[in-house]
Order: sequence, then C-alpha cells, then structure tokens
Amino acid sequence: MGLAYVAPIGLQNLFVINTALTREKSRVFLTAFIVIFFDVTLAFACFYGIGAVMERSRLLEKLVLLAGSLIVMYIGLGLMRAKDSLKKTDVDMPLWRVASTACVVTWFNPQALIDGTMMLGAFKASLSPAGANSFIFGVAAASALWFFSLSAALSLFSARFTDRSLRMINLICGAVVFFYGAKLLWNFIGLALGL
Repeated sequence: MGLAYVAPIGLQNLFVINTALTREKSRVFLTAFIVIFFDVTLAFACFYGIGAVMERSRLLEKLVLLAGSLIVMYIGLGLMRAKDSLKKTDVDMPLWRVASTACVVTWFNPQALIDGTMMLGAFKASLSPAGANSFIFGVAAASALWFFSLSAALSLFSARFTDRSLRMINLICGAVVFFYGAKLLWNFIGLALGL
C-alpha cells in the first residue's frame, strides 16, 4: 500500500527524475533522501490527523487549495520553460534550495495533502493501534525504497538520455503539472462558489 501511495507520477517524482537526469550521483541520492524526509513527514501528518484539521475549517481547506494550485501551476510553467542540459551539472546548487523545493513539491501540493489524508486516514481508522504503527512504518519504508530505487535507476541510465529527451520530458511533465494545478484552481473556484 505504501508503494501505491508514493509511486504515481506527481511533483515529487518529477523533481527526483529531473535531478537524477541532470545532477551528479552524490547530489541525486542526497536529493532523494531530502524528498523521502518530506514525504515521510507528510505521510505521518496525514495518518495522524491533518485531515481532521482541514475538515473542521472550510477556510483552511480553501486557502490550501488556492495556494497549492497557484504553486503547482508555477512549478509546471518552470518545467516547461526549463532549458536544462545533461552536460550542465549544477553541483553548486545550495542545499537549502534543494530542501525548500522538496518541501514545496511535497507539503504545498494540495492533492498530496488530500490524497494522503483520505487514503492514509481511512486506513488508520480501520487498523488497531499496533497495526496502525506497523502500517505507517511500512509506508515510510516504501517511500525510501521507491525514491532511492528511482534515483538509482535513472542515474544509472542517464547516459542514454539526450538534451532533447530531457527537454521533451520537461515539456510533457510541465504541461501535466500545469494542467493539474489548473484543475486544482478550478476545484477551488467550484468550492468558493458552492458549485
């Protein structure tokens, strides 16, 4: 279940994919570790109660949806405009920037908040306390396994990718992310207007 939660292509996966294709291996695995940290903390927060807070405050739910949709659309536009080259390895990218980007693609993604809350919260309600702890630690292990495996596989085969294939990946992923953000914005408008 943990793999089903983390594996669908979303902003975190796209961030790890782009890093694995354009950065040196030491930075790739450090980035994967940072993404895992934010993913696991989000899973714990969703599992142990962020949904309860959002369900009690329609205003908070609307704010998260609006801010998240705008951030997601901005990230999508950035991907579509990216002119990354596989020959250019920006090893001097500050660690705080890697961490802040990983935080944004995880914690400021309203769909991740909603999916995590609904999926993990529903499982928590159906498990015993002992089973609940085993389950959430299994989700954390699945996150680590997924992101390290994705990083290793893409890093290993990055030589087969060209600048053109990276540009196509960025365009396709950027368009998907942008339209995903637009859909979230549309959901916010519907919620705000009571549709």
